[in-house]
Amino acid sequence: MDIARWFRFVVLACGVLVAATGRADIPKETYDALKLDKSAPPNQLYEALVKRYKDPAEGAGRGSHAKYWEPIAFSKYFDPASFYKPPSTVKDVVARQECVTCHADESPVWVASWKKSSHANLDRIRRLPAGDPTFYKKAMLEEVEKNLRALGKLGANEPLKEVGCIDCHVDINTSKKAAHNADLRMPTADVCATCHLQEFAERESERDTITWPNNQWPKGRPSHALDYKANVETTIWAGMPQREIAEGCTACHQNQNKCDTCHTRHEFSVVESRQPQACATCHNGIDHNNWEAYSLSKHGKVTEILGKTWNWNVQLKDAHTKGGQTAPTCQSCHMEYQGKYSHNMVRKVRWANYPSVPGIADNIKSDWAEKRLDAWARTCANCHSERFARSYLELMDKATLQGLAKYQEAHKVVDKLYADKLLPGQTTNRPAPPPPDKDGVAQFFQLFWQKGNNPSSIEYTVTEMGENDLPKLHVGVAHVNPGGWTYTEGWEALGRAYSAIMSEDTKLREMAALQERVVKLEARRTSLFDLDDDGKKLSLGGLGGGMLLVGSLALAGWRRRKKPDEG
Repeated sequence: MDIARWFRFVVLACGVLVAATGRADIPKETYDALKLDKSAPPNQLYEALVKRYKDPAEGAGRGSHAKYWEPIAFSKYFDPASFYKPPSTVKDVVARQECVTCHADESPVWVASWKKSSHANLDRIRRLPAGDPTFYKKAMLEEVEKNLRALGKLGANEPLKEVGCIDCHVDINTSKKAAHNADLRMPTADVCATCHLQEFAERESERDTITWPNNQWPKGRPSHALDYKANVETTIWAGMPQREIAEGCTACHQNQNKCDTCHTRHEFSVVESRQPQACATCHNGIDHNNWEAYSLSKHGKVTEILGKTWNWNVQLKDAHTKGGQTAPTCQSCHMEYQGKYSHNMVRKVRWANYPSVPGIADNIKSDWAEKRLDAWARTCANCHSERFARSYLELMDKATLQGLAKYQEAHKVVDKLYADKLLPGQTTNRPAPPPPDKDGVAQFFQLFWQKGNNPSSIEYTVTEMGENDLPKLHVGVAHVNPGGWTYTEGWEALGRAYSAIMSEDTKLREMAALQERVVKLEARRTSLFDLDDDGKKLSLGGLGGGMLLVGSLALAGWRRRKKPDEG
């Protein structure tokens, strides 16, 4: 590393150590996007954030493909703002305490979880002694009350007594009764923001801090803040008739709409959300096997073996110094940025999980990507030397590029087959995909929709290379899982697919060449009964006479051999 870069890193690291209060500021980019000054009071920040959050032009609602799909009954829980309506069969009008009394019988697990939560025990937070590892919650509660006063939800000196069913499902700190069939709401992220404005703003800032230099991805994507928009704007998701299957994607792509995908109801336990298992539900599987890669890494093994001895109640910034944490988790790596921790998880993103996205690899050595690499090196330097960190990050980049090269070579082969119209059934049995999708070679829709020879097996294979095998290689090397980028997954899977594609290419081209020869022979074939000149007739006569002579001689020889036997 050159001296200038080293100096930059040292200055950055020292500055971070001095300023690492743990909690990140809301990024300047977000204030700029909202046209607000950083001194704006909580009510102005809340109103600006929620206005953008609810704006269809900014990603809210059913998306530009809405005419192609209809919600199913369960969709109301994935996108409550668009589809949730209070139950019409329950008409009870109840006050605050009646919610708890009734649901203790109707849904006892809800109530039991809530009773253990901070929401139900605000006075306990107020009484925390300074030496308690959760003492930080006292300051957070004061901040919540400050936000509520700014929004007119609390009086000047009024404390927040509790956060019960009615506060989240009707209105915060309401004293009114609520009708089940008219007033109930399914809480969305902006409802949580009424109290937790800082966290909401941090999450929403992902829209502003991931702006790709060459538009490799749309602004703000990929991120939790816009994951539902990414879902409904995917053409095959909108087009496929199997809505129940399609909503399987939404089951993870709902963080934009709600907070309870990470902070599960109704306890909203910080101990749960701090642990890597909280991320595993969505960050797993064939195209983003982050959980598998992490859990099989040395980091994951240390967490699995020793994590039970760590204090998960301390703030994330104190996890190593006060909580006894001796290995990184998803949260301690991805929520950290320059020594502080926030709900913005994309400020260091460079590869964005999918190396095959056009332009990603070309951008990986840009100033934009290098600054983010520096931020990653700082994160790794919490546990490793800076030299170790940078050498591994270099390994990660080069291994990913090597996998990308193998995929690109295979893709060119399939592209050429498609261009030459040599794919099986391409000219005879290739149904068009459902709109708004359009046909093409090795398209994403082919992983979720198939009919006839669309896709051909070779297209399916190369699509899996780009969408599944290559991401697994990258994720494996990024999370320090050796088998994940070599033999078990990644490179070996890419090699298997590559070999299958090359073999199929050879077979298809040999078959095409053979068919071409047959066609040429068919065109030259002459019928014995359709002779158009005397020369052909003479030739046929000569051929027939010769065959007759040969037959006569053979018959005479056979008769001579038979006579001795007859005597």
